[in-house]
Amino acid sequence: MFKFTGKLLSLAAASLMTTTAFVAAEPSAELVAAAKAEGQLTTIALPHDWCGYGEVIAAFKAKYPEITVNELNPDAGSGDEIEAIKANKDNKGPQAPDVIDVGLSFGPAAKADNLIQPYKVATWDSIPAEAKDADGYWYGDYYGVLSFMVNKDLVENVPQDWADLLKPEYANAVALAGDPRASNQAIQGVYAAGLAKGAAAGKAAGEAGLEFFKELNAAGNFVPVIGKPATLAQGQTPILINWDYNNLSGRDTLNGNPPTEIVIPANGVVAGVYVQAISAYAPHPNAAKLWMEHLYSDEGQLLWLKGYCHPIRFNDLVKNGKVPQDLLDALPPAAAYEKAVFPTLDDQAAAKGAITGSWDSVVGANVQ
Repeated sequence: MFKFTGKLLSLAAASLMTTTAFVAAEPSAELVAAAKAEGQLTTIALPHDWCGYGEVIAAFKAKYPEITVNELNPDAGSGDEIEAIKANKDNKGPQAPDVIDVGLSFGPAAKADNLIQPYKVATWDSIPAEAKDADGYWYGDYYGVLSFMVNKDLVENVPQDWADLLKPEYANAVALAGDPRASNQAIQGVYAAGLAKGAAAGKAAGEAGLEFFKELNAAGNFVPVIGKPATLAQGQTPILINWDYNNLSGRDTLNGNPPTEIVIPANGVVAGVYVQAISAYAPHPNAAKLWMEHLYSDEGQLLWLKGYCHPIRFNDLVKNGKVPQDLLDALPPAAAYEKAVFPTLDDQAAAKGAITGSWDSVVGANVQ
């Protein structure tokens, strides 16, 4: 798997130029016409405060007002998205998703199950080869690292590492931002905890992560609630394990009420890549392709960066002087990313199997 280190980010920032002109690659007139004729795009699992998706969707609507965006289940996990495709194979109605945005390991699995179709956007060559299927069935879109968001009104000593979360002072405080039986984000949280315990990558880290959360749950520190900035602010989940971009946008939403701190842990810094794909059964395949062109344009990629996600074309954008300095300045210091580990597909698959298959029996907490 490819690796974007803090050092690389620093070098990129140092070489940054000021121009923000967008790439000239535009979708064909034929594709635009065909998408407008379909008149609808059905997305799933895209909360507006995730990765700046609110602005991303609004920009698409502004460019193509003839296309209605039908948004299904914003709080769904990656597994739910796959199940939605399976459940609607013969359904061309509003419950059938055209496109999905899922954790990296779900892309190859969906391809193997013939659930997605290939498409290569105009900017295809600038997507790192390691982050896309060579045949165009799935392709990386953005990445971030797992972090802690802490309610400083309720937590006096801000935890700096995974092991800190086991301390008695964090009773009834720690939550994941998803159900680890279905959510890629939550699965990666468990995996990161396993790596922080010193476990080897892959299945071993998944099993070690389960043991960590078993201990966290037994100590009374784990809250079996899908955490959000709102539950953090209300005091239900004062410490939230979430992707850095979600925690950073959550901090902005709360606007100091309560005061929060975002921590990238000292160990077990796991970076996660998400991927896009078009359903093999998409009712609106041309609108789906046009959506992909929007996402992988310079404009779409920079909107993700504005939402605190590192877009997959980040290095290409920096190389060509397309990234405004203020967007880089809004992110945590590059040094915080220096220990970031990008799990391979095999490691992710092995860990995912261990975590989803044994969460109930090992941890025994029904997250909902």
